[in-house]
Amino acid sequence: MAGLVLFIPTAKSRPAPDYPWALDDRAWVSQLAEIREHWGTTAYLDERLAEWAPTKRDDPQFRAWFHAHMRRGLSPGSALAFFAMVRESDVSDVLPSVRVPTIVLATPSERDASAYVAERIPGARLVDLPRECGIYHWVDEDAAAIAMRETRTLAGAAGSAVAPDRVLATVLFTDIVDSTDRAARLGDRAWRDLLTGHDALIRQRLSEFGGRALDSAGDGVFATFDGPARAIQCAQAIVHGAKGFGLELRAGLHTGECELHGDKLAGIAVHTGARVARLAAPAEVLVSQTVKDLVAGSGIEFDDRGVHELKGVPGEWRLNRVAGSS
Repeated sequence: MAGLVLFIPTAKSRPAPDYPWALDDRAWVSQLAEIREHWGTTAYLDERLAEWAPTKRDDPQFRAWFHAHMRRGLSPGSALAFFAMVRESDVSDVLPSVRVPTIVLATPSERDASAYVAERIPGARLVDLPRECGIYHWVDEDAAAIAMRETRTLAGAAGSAVAPDRVLATVLFTDIVDSTDRAARLGDRAWRDLLTGHDALIRQRLSEFGGRALDSAGDGVFATFDGPARAIQCAQAIVHGAKGFGLELRAGLHTGECELHGDKLAGIAVHTGARVARLAAPAEVLVSQTVKDLVAGSGIEFDDRGVHELKGVPGEWRLNRVAGSS
C-alpha cells in the first residue's frame, strides 16, 4: 500500500475513556434488533437515507439508486452479520503502525472522532469538509472536489515515497512440547525422522495459508502473514496435523509493527508473539487481544485466558485461546 485516504473513519465501535463517540451497548442492541426486523424495507431504507445522505433524501433518482444499492449489497442476514462484526471492531492499537502517507477527511459532526485517528497515524493530515454530507461525500460538489484534490496530492506524494523500514504483520511461533525428553526417549534417528515429517507439515500448511517462514530451529517455526485470520487458520492446521505424528505443538500469534532488516523481521511485536507462544498450553493456539480484535466477525471463536505479563515486554496483555484448538 502506497497511500491511504480515510473518510470519517471509526477507530472503535464501543465507547472508551479516550473515545466517547461510539455507540454504547444499549444503542448497539437496539440497532441490531432494527436491522434484524426491518433491513430492506422501504421505511427502514428511507430512515438510513435521511441519516447517511441528508442532502439527497428528497431526490427521487438518488433515492431509487440508494434503495437498489442497499438491497443488492446485503441480504438481511448478511447485514446483521456485518454490523455485528462492526460492533466488535477496534483498530486503535494498529493505527500507529500505518507508515504510508495518509489523509483523513472529516465532516463537522465527525471531526473529533476523525481527529483521533489522524493523531495516531504518524504524519497523517486531517482535512475538513465544508458541510455535512453523510457517508457519501461525492454527492456534495464541494466535498467531492476537496476529496479529489487531496487524493491527487496524496497519489503524487506516494509515488515518490521511500520504501518503509517497518511493516504491520501477524507473526506466528510454534514449538514442540517436551521436545528434549521426546528426543531422548526416541533416539537420534527416530527423532530426525519425526522432525522431517514435522518440517514438511509446516511447509505445506504455510504454503496453503500464505505464510512465510522466517526462521526454524527444528522444534518450531517463526512465520509471518499479511492477515491474522489466515495465520490463525494455519496455526490450527499445523497443531492439528502434528497430532498425526504423535507430536503436541503450542502456537502463539500477535499482530503489530515490525522492523524490516532485509528479509527478516524484528522488534517488540516479534518478541510479543514469541512470549505469547511460550504461554500456550500443549495443542493450544494462543493469540493476543490485538489479533482477536482484528478478526472480529470472521467466525473464529475465542476463550478468554486472562491478563498476563510477558517477559521483557512492557505492560499487561490480555490473551485468548482459539476455541477448539486443544
